[in-house]
Amino acid sequence: MDYIKLGTTGVDVSRLCLGCMTYGDPQRGNHSWTLDEATSRPLIRQALELGINFFDTANVYSDGSSEEIVGRVLKEHADRDTIVLATKVFNRMHPGPNGMGLSRKAILGEIDKSLRRLGTDYVDLYQIHRWDPHTPIEETMEALHDVVKAGKARYIGASSMWAWQFAKAQQVAERHGWTRFVTMQNHYNLLYREEEREMMPLCQDQGVGVIPWSPLARGRLTRDWDEETERTRTDEFGKTLYVPDADRRVVEAVAAVAKARGVPRAQVALAWMLGKPFITAPIVGASKPRHLDDAVAALSLKLTAGEIAALEEPYVPHAVAGHV
Repeated sequence: MDYIKLGTTGVDVSRLCLGCMTYGDPQRGNHSWTLDEATSRPLIRQALELGINFFDTANVYSDGSSEEIVGRVLKEHADRDTIVLATKVFNRMHPGPNGMGLSRKAILGEIDKSLRRLGTDYVDLYQIHRWDPHTPIEETMEALHDVVKAGKARYIGASSMWAWQFAKAQQVAERHGWTRFVTMQNHYNLLYREEEREMMPLCQDQGVGVIPWSPLARGRLTRDWDEETERTRTDEFGKTLYVPDADRRVVEAVAAVAKARGVPRAQVALAWMLGKPFITAPIVGASKPRHLDDAVAALSLKLTAGEIAALEEPYVPHAVAGHV
């Protein structure tokens, strides 16, 4: 396993982050494809054995059960001081007023609930899951700063939003002497590269660690375009992200490079991403042992300039997707 500094912080993270949305009670929340605890445990342990020390979840994943499962497994099989544990806040956690968002009330309440579910005194990275247009960013940044000063989070991060919003949040924090975001968790992969226009240059210039979600486009980059899975059939959010006519050509390019190399497609798609200088650690999901094996193998796969050009050539501009 390779390790890298998380942005401009002094903390070392594995070049792969295990995304834990896959792990959660299928009867809770709206992800019927998630794996229950018994099935999740071996995969989280495998990630640890492969040297992955970076784990990302969220309060909303499977109605909190992802945090519960991840917390129990890591507590049993890992030294807390060696793990970099991340979670997120924003999405609706209960009905009625104040059930979601980034108000001071929501943030200070949800961090305590996440810590209880995770079974830990602190998270290493506390992230806002999306931008909240209904709460002043000053209120959000001050509340996040207080979470850090209370010792409940070591660092804070943000997720998909417009670059101007991210820049505004950072400027507000700097102006008031509050904690700044050290990471950006955004939507980025071979099928969706709109982040290269504004967000990636901003993060690279400011030393912000980039930890993209869905680096394999919800598995679309790992199989033929028309091949369906339980997740593709039931993931309503995922259906809004990609464009069949345009993206099929990219999937076919990945298949061609993988066939010529004699490796699985997942390795090619991840190797492409890992070769970008602005990427810290892609957030990879794993529902089978081979998913983790392929992700680790991608760290050693170096693509040629010709292969990279072949993968990137079919791309066409997309409407912005993933900010809400």
